[in-house]
Amino acid sequence: MPRFEPLSEEALVTIEGGWQRLGSEVGVRFDHPRAIELFRAAGQTVDGPVVRFDPGFLAAQAAFAPAEFSLHARNPDRDFIVGGDHMIFGPANGPPFVRVNGERRDGTMADLEQLLKLTQMTDALDTPGRNILEPNDVALDVRHLLRALAAARLTDRVWSGEPSSEDAARDCIRMGEIIHGGREAIEARPVMFGNVNVNSPMHFDVRMLEGLLTYADAGQAIIVTPFLLMGAMAPVSIPAALAQQTVEALAGIALVQLVRRGTPCVMGSFLSATDMQSGSPGFGGPESALGLYASGQIARRLNLPWRSGGGTLTSSQTVDFQAGYEAFNTLSAAFLAGANVCWQSAGWLEGGLVTSFEKFVADCELLDLLIHQFTSVEVDEASLAFDAHVEVGQSGHFFGAAHTLERFRDCFWRPTVASTENNDRWTRNGSLDHAARASRRWERMLESYEQPPLDEAIEQELVEFVESRATELGDPVDVRTSGRS
Repeated sequence: MPRFEPLSEEALVTIEGGWQRLGSEVGVRFDHPRAIELFRAAGQTVDGPVVRFDPGFLAAQAAFAPAEFSLHARNPDRDFIVGGDHMIFGPANGPPFVRVNGERRDGTMADLEQLLKLTQMTDALDTPGRNILEPNDVALDVRHLLRALAAARLTDRVWSGEPSSEDAARDCIRMGEIIHGGREAIEARPVMFGNVNVNSPMHFDVRMLEGLLTYADAGQAIIVTPFLLMGAMAPVSIPAALAQQTVEALAGIALVQLVRRGTPCVMGSFLSATDMQSGSPGFGGPESALGLYASGQIARRLNLPWRSGGGTLTSSQTVDFQAGYEAFNTLSAAFLAGANVCWQSAGWLEGGLVTSFEKFVADCELLDLLIHQFTSVEVDEASLAFDAHVEVGQSGHFFGAAHTLERFRDCFWRPTVASTENNDRWTRNGSLDHAARASRRWERMLESYEQPPLDEAIEQELVEFVESRATELGDPVDVRTSGRS
């Protein structure tokens, strides 16, 4: 479908000049000696941990990243393409708390496993990402191991590795090697994402750089995502935030290309506003939507795949009207802007602090609706249905027409949560609101979950690796049955 592009050519040139000036005069801080030496060797100006970039350098480095690339799942039917006109979707990633059946509490490993099962059963989602929910009952230093193992067992999809330390990144890459046939195999055919967040403004910290460098060495796809809340980590004006977002993302992508030229990269964006009365993040507003439209234009100008800043984002504490309209405004903006990767597309509540089971299935319905809505309509003689008009004539109805009977099962999109019942039937069925119906929906889905097959030898090697590494890290675990349905 056509993209919505509100910025003029003059505006794009002005923003380009803004991010180039930021890069050359202010510079970006990198807290890792290898990063500094790579930039120094490439002829950039290095002042301690700060790198200032020659005009044109960042765009030239970004040009080495492919405009489109494939990621490969253990089930080939789940492979997908990133870039161009393709869009992929993943659920909420990062929340430490869960809301389920009206209760808000710390997330657990059991909760995460249920959410992975829901992801596997949802055609609208392509990947579980890294951490739909933080399992707070698992020791932090081994959490990445159990999350990755559960994703590998309970789904047959591409998943995202842990980027927040060199050891964690190496562990996830090793698990990818076990599943996909070794290091050479995954370097030739990338199998995972690493999402690297910029410590905005203008700063890559050591933990994120360890992950970036490790995934780049292995040739795995890297999303470089500035996290900008205007008024907090970026100026309050949208053009200033766009300039900052662009230079931060390109600085990370340039470093990836210095490590391994041609490594797949995604230009990330996460651009929202701050409530200037409370200081809290605000999601789903017009500034976020406009930022998404503009981010898409800038990424296409640079010929880079790009990640939108949402998703079904909301500041709401519960699954209510606010959660619905803020989620719709953010997600529909990502569609209109032509985002290639949409993280945070199911379950996000309370500004990203909470993953909600009810909102997970409600968001998946919204996502499925927009996928259908943004699929081009086929216009041909059959779709014009002239014979149906001949059959019905004037003042009749089309319920029994041959054209209707041939197509009624799948002619229209059907909701899985929303109600089309009349008031009498709705009352007889318990007068359930949308959140209550969503609760019933996810419970029914889990009842029908079937675990995708995984080769026994591969599973055994994964288990042995995870248990061995957990012991080395000082928190032994028994995962013979953990992460299995």
